[in-house]
Amino acid sequence: MILNFPARLLQLPYSSVLTYYPRVLANHAWYCQRISKGERVSAPKFRDFDIYKQNVTRDLLNKRRDRCSTSGLVGYHATLCGRRAFSLLSPASVVERAPKPAQPYLRLMRLDKPIGTWLLYLPCTWSIALSADPGCLPQFSMLALFGVGAVLMRGAGCTINDMWDKNFDKKVARTASRPLAAGDVTRFQALVFLGGQLSLALCILLSFNYYSIALGAASLTLVVSYPLMKRITYWPQLYLGFTFNWGALLGWSAIKGYCDWSVCLPLYMSGILWTLIYDTIYAHQDKVDDVLIGVKSTALKFNEQTKLWLIGFSAAMLAGLAVTGVNCGQTLPYYVSLAVVGAHLAHQVYTLDMNDPENCWEKFTSNRSLGLLLFVGIVLGNLWRKEKEHQPTTNTFVAVH
Repeated sequence: MILNFPARLLQLPYSSVLTYYPRVLANHAWYCQRISKGERVSAPKFRDFDIYKQNVTRDLLNKRRDRCSTSGLVGYHATLCGRRAFSLLSPASVVERAPKPAQPYLRLMRLDKPIGTWLLYLPCTWSIALSADPGCLPQFSMLALFGVGAVLMRGAGCTINDMWDKNFDKKVARTASRPLAAGDVTRFQALVFLGGQLSLALCILLSFNYYSIALGAASLTLVVSYPLMKRITYWPQLYLGFTFNWGALLGWSAIKGYCDWSVCLPLYMSGILWTLIYDTIYAHQDKVDDVLIGVKSTALKFNEQTKLWLIGFSAAMLAGLAVTGVNCGQTLPYYVSLAVVGAHLAHQVYTLDMNDPENCWEKFTSNRSLGLLLFVGIVLGNLWRKEKEHQPTTNTFVAVH
């Protein structure tokens, strides 16, 4: 039986292919030499590449079920190369211990993987903290409202994404266990669940001022259309940046009743660049599957030049955050935090192994710490600020006789 490798598979470095599918390319030197020439490659051990992928997916799912059944106290982050154990109170464990009928819906909204919620929530916290009066802490009530809203809107976004990508998810080992792809939830049930999440999120939005209500409603178009971007452009991560960082605008407006664009715009752009960094790293986990099923990403576009692009995004992000700090009168602790954030980004890029899914996942999740570092820097910088003294200016008129 002759196995034809898709031409677009050649976009990937051979090391990536060998990392993900070592058994298919069992004599790698011989295979790589012929793949590079575009020749047809014999693979007598495997009748069909899709059958092999299905077997790999089934094995991974079986291993996950076996691990989850051994203890209801342990949760796992789903990655291609393994699972990382968590503590009793981890979100994954809470989902595993929830009533069986509720578990598919909790997994549909990714409650067992809160990293996405954090990455959606953190730009909101930056904006809320920056809008606080000099010498004051950010409003905790507003932080709490945005936290609940982030959980609901991230859940709604994941539900919409899975409804669009159900057929794609079935073909990718990492996503084949998602409730819609696995058949645990129907599309109609997901639609009803989506309506419930959006209704609760709307209740939170309606508690804000009119400016913020209109601004928040405008983001729904981005949320609904994002899953389509991976089908039509190699820049879906950029579109995700527009969507995920909307809170950088909404947080300020919820406090002030308007957007100060000299602060909000550079903060928003910095958040978009941050998303390009962490989601490009994330996309490297699935690049082989993405090539095979025809899905686009910046990981495929940048390929071996990814680190150079990440360095550029990091420099631009730090510049945008510096402009934000200058425009809102931030102080020394803020700029110290920027230096720490810069070091964090440099470490991510330097130690990134693009062909190791586990390493990509670790770098991706480390961005929660980066976002929290910046939030702490904003809060401390704001406490450092002093009230400006408003001295009335007096005009002296000299009468000339």
